[in-house]
Amino acid sequence: MDHSYDDIINLPHHVSDVRTPMSRAARAAQFAPFAALTGYSDAIAEAGRTTCERPELEEERNAILNRKLAWVRDRLGQRPVVTFTCFVPDDRKQGGHYCAITGIVRTIDDFEATVVLADGRKISIESILDIEGVDDE
Repeated sequence: MDHSYDDIINLPHHVSDVRTPMSRAARAAQFAPFAALTGYSDAIAEAGRTTCERPELEEERNAILNRKLAWVRDRLGQRPVVTFTCFVPDDRKQGGHYCAITGIVRTIDDFEATVVLADGRKISIESILDIEGVDDE
């Protein structure tokens, strides 16, 4: 039997006078797994995220949309509340997603081709796919 540690085996555990003892959580954190490939999980999540293609509106659908926009323009003084269905292009991928924006229409800016809502949000007329809350006369 090897007795090489007999001289220190029964000594008390050393406690530093200078440093505070490490907490169990901090000690355990030293052995926590690390991400060797930083950003890998983000890249996988981004690859798995789906987008939709921007639909091309038919001529008839475009005419209906223009009539609805004219209806909104004629009633700007009444501050109509409408819901716009829009296509928002994705910043990172081809395609985008649909969103519904509801608000009181303040004005239609022909120069910038935007609909300005009372809360200051601007909607590109080009992105509008449908307008709800319009009495289709």
